[in-house]
Amino acid sequence: MDRIIEFSINHWDMVLALLATIAMLIFTERRKAAPSVSPQQATVMGNKDDSLMLDIRSAADFKTGRVLGAVNIPFAEMTKRKGELEKYKDKPVVIICKTGQTAASAANLLRKDGFSDVYRMTGGMMEWTNQGLPVSKK
Repeated sequence: MDRIIEFSINHWDMVLALLATIAMLIFTERRKAAPSVSPQQATVMGNKDDSLMLDIRSAADFKTGRVLGAVNIPFAEMTKRKGELEKYKDKPVVIICKTGQTAASAANLLRKDGFSDVYRMTGGMMEWTNQGLPVSKK
């Protein structure tokens, strides 16, 4: 511990640069991605806040099982079909993908189009099914 303190004192400029880099990285990551919600939080939002559950998986994946009431617009088609989402611009939108990775990119697209209340579900449908939450196949 004494060596860390001694290093920090002798090389304060390097320590300051490291802390500034970490702060910028955290700031950039937080701005880039929409806030995440757990599957349970997404369920509460869907039931209480009249939010849109937007499933961005392929149509084939969507047919294998989905969150009840979710709307399917595959990520590849979002720019062409964004007009279908206009009525939800002032409502919370929870984006669901397969593993939780693509949802951040979809959230950025929506935020650029003026959607202010956008969330991504952590873990995607894999996490949803792993937790034994209900899946609709109709």
